[in-house]
Amino acid sequence: MNEKLIRLAERRERLIAQAAAQRSALAQNIEPWRRPLARVDQGLAVLRKIKRHPAWIAGGVALLTALRPGRVRAAGIGKWLTRGWATWQMVQKLRGR
Repeated sequence: MNEKLIRLAERRERLIAQAAAQRSALAQNIEPWRRPLARVDQGLAVLRKIKRHPAWIAGGVALLTALRPGRVRAAGIGKWLTRGWATWQMVQKLRGR
């Protein structure tokens, strides 16, 4: 019985060493992907935030529209903002908020 326990202990030590070597190799292989994956995570966080706050999309569109001088006049911006606000309210009512 003692011999069996010794073999199990030796096998356990080998497995622990093998797992440590695999963790080290994995860390080295993943290192070049660390920065790109962090940016993907940031992008997904932004998308989740926009999904929770859809009014930001309307605000962003209104801002982009306002920053294009010559094509859109001040009265046109007000008209589009009014339409956007009405649309947003309608969507909120349909969603039950």
